[in-house]
Amino acid sequence: MIRGRERFLANLYMIMDFLVIHLAFLAAWYIRFVIIYSGDAGFLPFPVYAFWSSMYSVIFILMGMMFALYVPKRKKRFLFEMAKVIQLHVLSGFFILSTLFLFKTLDFSRIYLFLFFIFAVVFTLTFRLIVKATMNRMRNKGYNKQFALVLGDGMQGKAYCEKLRKHPEYGVEIIGFLIDKPTLPDRANVIGKIHDLERILEEKIVDEVVIALSQIRHDNLRYIISVCERKGIRTTIIPDYYNFLPAKPYMDSIEGIPVINVRDVPLHEAKNVMTKRVFDILFSLVALIITMPVMLIIAIGIKITSPGPVIFKQERVGKDSRPFVMYKFRSMKVKEVDSETTWTPKDTDAKTKFGDFLRKTSLDELPQFYNVLKGNMSVIGPRAERPYFVEKFKEEIPKYMVKHQVRPGITGWAQVNGLRGDTSIRDRINHDIYYIENWSFLLDLKIVLLTIKGGLINNGE
Repeated sequence: MIRGRERFLANLYMIMDFLVIHLAFLAAWYIRFVIIYSGDAGFLPFPVYAFWSSMYSVIFILMGMMFALYVPKRKKRFLFEMAKVIQLHVLSGFFILSTLFLFKTLDFSRIYLFLFFIFAVVFTLTFRLIVKATMNRMRNKGYNKQFALVLGDGMQGKAYCEKLRKHPEYGVEIIGFLIDKPTLPDRANVIGKIHDLERILEEKIVDEVVIALSQIRHDNLRYIISVCERKGIRTTIIPDYYNFLPAKPYMDSIEGIPVINVRDVPLHEAKNVMTKRVFDILFSLVALIITMPVMLIIAIGIKITSPGPVIFKQERVGKDSRPFVMYKFRSMKVKEVDSETTWTPKDTDAKTKFGDFLRKTSLDELPQFYNVLKGNMSVIGPRAERPYFVEKFKEEIPKYMVKHQVRPGITGWAQVNGLRGDTSIRDRINHDIYYIENWSFLLDLKIVLLTIKGGLINNGE
C-alpha cells in the first residue's frame, strides 16, 4: 500500500515538473517576444521554441529518474532536494545546448534561453517548496502519517525515536516496540515480543518495520524479514554499530558482497574537489582585490603602533595532517607572540591596542586568503590548529583527526554556530564532522552568507 502511494506521488511530481517547465517556457517566451520585443528579425517561430522546451522537460524528468529525484523524501530536508534540482537543471541545460549546436539550431534568442533557465529553476523549486511546506504542515497536524513498528529498545532504537519526536514534519509515528527482554522504563510502548510480529502486523496498520536490535541473531533477522516481505511491508535496519558510521554511509560491493565505507567524505570525489577549489581561488582573488586598500591601512597601522613585522607566521596542521605556515596580521607585541603550547588569554596585555581591534573584527585573518590561493587552506572548513594541540586533542577527543581529511578554513560550520575562541572542543569537532560528512556547494554558500550575516565581530578569539 505504501509503495503504491509513493509511486503515485512520484508520477504526480513528474507530471507537475513537465507542466511547471512549460510554464517557465511560456513566461520566458512572453517576456522576450511580447514585452521586450523590438521587431528583430530572424528569430525562430513559437512552435520551435515549444518543441525544444518540451525536449528540455523530458530530459529533466529522465535525468531525475536516473539520479533519484523522484524517490520518497519524507525524511530529507529541502536543502537536499534543492541541490539535486539545481544540478539536474544544469545538466539538462548543457544537454539541450549541445543538441542545439549539433543540429545547428543557432537562431535561439540568448535572452530567452537565460530567462527560460532561470524560470525553470525558480518555478520547480517554488513548486517543491510549496509541496514540502504543505505536507509538513499536514503532518504536524496529524495527517499523511506513516506508522512504524520498532523491534528492539537498544541505543539505536532510542536514538531513532528521539529524532522522529524532534521532527514531527516527517510524519512518522511509532506505534510501539517489540522486545524480548524490555529495558525501557515506559513499558506501555511495548506491545509484544519479536515472535509476535506476524500477529501485530495482522492487527495494526504498519507502514514500516524498523529493526533496531542489538547483537541480532541471524535466525531472528531471517524470520523478521521473511514476515515483512510476505506482508509487503518495508523493512529498514539500524545496525548496532551505527554510531561508528558517518551521516551518509557509502555502500560499495565486491563481487556482490556489500561493503560499508566507515568514513566516506564527499570532498574525496574529484568533481567536488574541483568545484570547491575553483570556488576557493575565485573567492580569494576577489577578496584580496577588494580588501587590498584595507590591508594596506592595516599594515601601516601595525607599523605605527608597534615595532616588528606586519605579518605573523605560525605553523598549523592542515589536510592529511601536513603542517603549513599560516599568515595573519600581527596583533601582539613581538616579545609576546602567540605561544605554541598555550591558549592566548582573551584579555591578555600581550596584544597591542590596534591588534586587539584587529582580532575583535577578525581583520587579522585577511592574509589567510593567500593561504587559500596557495592551497594550504580553504575559504570554508574546520579551523586549523597548532601541532601541539593536535597531538594533545587526538588522544583526548574521539574522532578529532577526522577534521584533517579536508583543508582547514578561514570560517566554518562551527564558527557560524557560535563555536569560536574558548568554546567546547568536542562541540567544535561534532560540527566539523557534520560539515565534512554533509558537504555540498550549497552548504558552503550557506556558511558564507551566515558569516556575512553574523558580521565580522569576534567575541571569542
